[in-house]
Amino acid sequence: MNIVKTEVDQNNAVLTLRVEKADYTEKVEKSLRNYRKKANIPGFRPGMVPVGLVKKMYGKAVMAEEINKLVSENLYNYIRENKINMLGEPLPNETLQSKIDFDSVEDFEFVFDLGIAPEFDVEISNSDVVNVYKIGINQEMIDNQINSHTGRYGKYLQEEIVEDKDMIKGELIELTDGQVKEDGIKIQEAALTASYMKDEAQKAILVGAKKGDVVTINPALAYQSEVELSSLLKISKEEASTITSDFQLKIESITRYQESAVDQELFDKVYGEGVVNSIEEFHAKIKENLEENLRLDSDYKFGMDAQEMLINKYSNITFPDVFLKRWLLSTNENMSVEALENDFPKMIDTLKWQLIKDKLATKAGIKVETADLEDFAKKMAKAQFAQYGMIGMDDAIIENYAKDMMKKEDTVKHIVEKVLEEKIYAIVKTDAKLESKEITIEEFNKMFETK
Repeated sequence: MNIVKTEVDQNNAVLTLRVEKADYTEKVEKSLRNYRKKANIPGFRPGMVPVGLVKKMYGKAVMAEEINKLVSENLYNYIRENKINMLGEPLPNETLQSKIDFDSVEDFEFVFDLGIAPEFDVEISNSDVVNVYKIGINQEMIDNQINSHTGRYGKYLQEEIVEDKDMIKGELIELTDGQVKEDGIKIQEAALTASYMKDEAQKAILVGAKKGDVVTINPALAYQSEVELSSLLKISKEEASTITSDFQLKIESITRYQESAVDQELFDKVYGEGVVNSIEEFHAKIKENLEENLRLDSDYKFGMDAQEMLINKYSNITFPDVFLKRWLLSTNENMSVEALENDFPKMIDTLKWQLIKDKLATKAGIKVETADLEDFAKKMAKAQFAQYGMIGMDDAIIENYAKDMMKKEDTVKHIVEKVLEEKIYAIVKTDAKLESKEITIEEFNKMFETK
């Protein structure tokens, strides 16, 4: 087989593969012999079908299959052996490729377009500037975190007098003219909360009532929502739309959520027994956690800015745009031309960033080890627990959770990319010029609103 590469420009090339009869004859004959052994044709015993009949029935299909396999194998071997940094996959040339006729032709020519990655070198120097943000911590942030802890570790208490946010449970019975309605709606252990009611007059009926009291309310006025009314009365929304009756409510229980006191019991629940032993240590520990979380936020922003800096720095490198658009449309059935044109600049930036990362990693000899993946998985696990206020989790729990995460192939691929990026950002921090900026949390959050 003869393969010729023709360079169109720095980002595009054409590969022409010429296949002669001698290249595929032996493979076709071998494949047909295998067909003969397996062929199940009426009138012939297995393996005894005449070769001519097998060739007549399957010859062209087998020849096409073997030629296609031969072309594919040689095409990719050539790309690999010649170290062609290809983007996407080879595509049949739309103008030079002639129609393939397996019926009448014995020698064939296959022409493929290749998209070639741009050649460039990545350098990071003191002329490259990236901001590093130090986010300040104020007392309000500490107080908010304390409120989060006291709210999370509170208790449900049984009370005697109803307050606005209490959960009331009791028997709810439909009335007519102030009397119990025969065959009316009757709900055991109906659950209501005054603060959820829209009507202030109905809310006032409940607030201040006592356990054991029997009060009259109008649910339709109280909630003014068919969805909430149907949920309370356990009827359909259609039925709820017709309800206007008063109901009798016998208050059987009053449940109130009481936030935790800021005491040793709370300290132990949040950070583990004996880790924090005073309000001062509690505040200090909260500040330490906030600093760690804000450092992670700052690192995330640094990564965004470093990526943007490098993409902009190499804005002049070119890509095989026409080829890539054609390849993307051919491999994404649901993608429209309009959507592609709209998203293409972002796709190019993503591709450019991938090439920059690969070049920096190769240049610095970066490797992602198993230990790196395990450490990152533990950080992810801690962050996920922290989202739910679960701070200071036991190391064994974190480790087991991380191991479960690592069982998912997609998660491992994600972690590999993130670990590689962390190592790339470490290079940027070492080689680029860093400008430290102190900033408030409000100013920091505002920067993401404009992105």
